[in-house]
Amino acid sequence: MVDLGPNQPLIGRPDGRAALQTPALVVDLPAMQRNIAAMAAYAKSRDVGLRPHSKTHKSARIARLQVDAGATGVCVVTVGEAAPMVAAGIPGVLITSPVVVPAKVDRLIALNEQAEGLMVVADNAENVDALASAAGASGRPLTVVVDLDVGTHRTGAADLETAVALARQVSASNALQFGGVQAYAGHLQHVEDYGTRRDLASEQAVRVASLTEQLTAAGLAPPIVTGAGTGTHEIDATGGAFTELQVGSYIFTDVQYDAVALTADEQHPFAPALTVQVSVVSNNASGFVTTDGGLKRFATDGPKPEILRGAPSGSSYRFMGDEHGAVIFPDSGATLPLGAKVECLTPHCDPTVNLYDYYHVVDGDELVDIWPVDGRGAI
Repeated sequence: MVDLGPNQPLIGRPDGRAALQTPALVVDLPAMQRNIAAMAAYAKSRDVGLRPHSKTHKSARIARLQVDAGATGVCVVTVGEAAPMVAAGIPGVLITSPVVVPAKVDRLIALNEQAEGLMVVADNAENVDALASAAGASGRPLTVVVDLDVGTHRTGAADLETAVALARQVSASNALQFGGVQAYAGHLQHVEDYGTRRDLASEQAVRVASLTEQLTAAGLAPPIVTGAGTGTHEIDATGGAFTELQVGSYIFTDVQYDAVALTADEQHPFAPALTVQVSVVSNNASGFVTTDGGLKRFATDGPKPEILRGAPSGSSYRFMGDEHGAVIFPDSGATLPLGAKVECLTPHCDPTVNLYDYYHVVDGDELVDIWPVDGRGAI
């Protein structure tokens, strides 16, 4: 029997949500399914492909839901994140960060022998040579996507000339296949104002389109041009430079994305689907109660968690140390009983997920299942 943690006996109980041992990562299944369906429908309406970034959820079960809804595959960051996706039969896995360490290249090549449509990005000629050598020894071609820096300055070829040269290098190798272009503007995804974000993304889209034109003229028309994120999905889907979207956080949303005008009409097409449930462990102080959810239970690279349920309207959350948090009441006379459950929207969903071993999947008050976070900590 697979160990699914201390809450496993609650699966199927109509009151399982309220009985969870905490802190617990909670997924609202109907809300997540609606988000998956909404993005799939949007991509289809714009005639762009969908390859969601599973660094958000790190779950083969969730990736399967996305593929079943129409995604051509998923993105991952590391070989370790790719492994459970491949093992689960998820097709079209794209590793969106260069794989350069020899031991990781060896793992990549071994995974390529099992996978359907595995791809990896590269932004350096030395790395392309290493990938070609390793793939040549294996006897199975490896698909390589050229990564273009569009302003994040994290990875990617610095200019179009270098990107074209890399594509030529990949195409010239018998051991490699040219898979296309990646151009992901991570630094734009949380720009809150839609107009500002649109203008910045459109500037980079011009460069992406120019690269596609140069590659096509050289006989290297890219099979895919992949990028975009939840913050720029509407902009990039309508701009014409991209053939597919790498959206990730739309599936859950979080406090950061709730502050972003995701569409031109400033609507939020995706509903909160991921929370951290905590319990009140002390109520002796005036004006607040202490919970069991501290710095080790939430991502801390952004805003504070926002309380969605279980506390009086207007309550806020504050960290009280590694293992403790506080629910601050708007009325100093308010309190909550010991053991009371409070659910918080995560500040930043991706790194919060990576702090947990399991998703507690709920439908209303019922705990319907527990899913492992398959890629947690994977390198």
